[in-house]
Amino acid sequence: MSFVKKQRALITGASSGIGKATALAFAKAGIDVALVSRSSDRLTAVKSAAEQTGVQAKAYTLDLAQIEQIQAEISKIVADFGAIDILVNNAGMGYTAALRETPLADWLTVMNLNLTSAFQCALGVLPSMREQQSGTIINIASIAGQQAFTDWGAYCVSKAGLIALSKTLAAEERPCGIRVTALCPGAVNTELWDAPTVHLKFDRAAMLTPENVAQAILYIALLPEQAVVEELTLMPSAGAL
Repeated sequence: MSFVKKQRALITGASSGIGKATALAFAKAGIDVALVSRSSDRLTAVKSAAEQTGVQAKAYTLDLAQIEQIQAEISKIVADFGAIDILVNNAGMGYTAALRETPLADWLTVMNLNLTSAFQCALGVLPSMREQQSGTIINIASIAGQQAFTDWGAYCVSKAGLIALSKTLAAEERPCGIRVTALCPGAVNTELWDAPTVHLKFDRAAMLTPENVAQAILYIALLPEQAVVEELTLMPSAGAL
């Protein structure tokens, strides 16, 4: 697929799962990709796979849990890679526990990675998007941001906050030609379910695949400038979570 203007995307959490699938889907569509993750080895492998499609791909190792550094580091990536047309805020973590059993430190960790890091990444790309009077920001939220699930309290709140951030950012930046979307998938078969912070088990075979979600992200990104998907809920056809 060709574009009048070569598109550049920045994808966080790009070393695995939804981020990796999105990077490869974008590359196959001819979109240059700046790949951000804290896992340098796996990120390098994704970079190599993306480059095989003929696009430009660069890997940037960055721990988005270090929220004080994010805006400045994303600004450096923009300066090195070029103005970003599409930001995919995908990095995040799963966390299960009843609210009454959630330590404050854990709560803040979830909020910082799932919500505040997306805010800071957006601030890092906004100056160049505002200058070019165009851009698309896609925040990967969750069905858990739309409805409450027992023992997912901190996660639900972080994703609900990300949806609210998306709506507010959309209202503020619309006059500058910047589109913002909150994509809310149901359960996706990724490494989130293997994390030590997640203690619930579901039938992973019934979940969405990362590639399913990546295709939805690509669809949103490639909409004509006159159109925007403000919020999209993507559920497994089997009806899982």
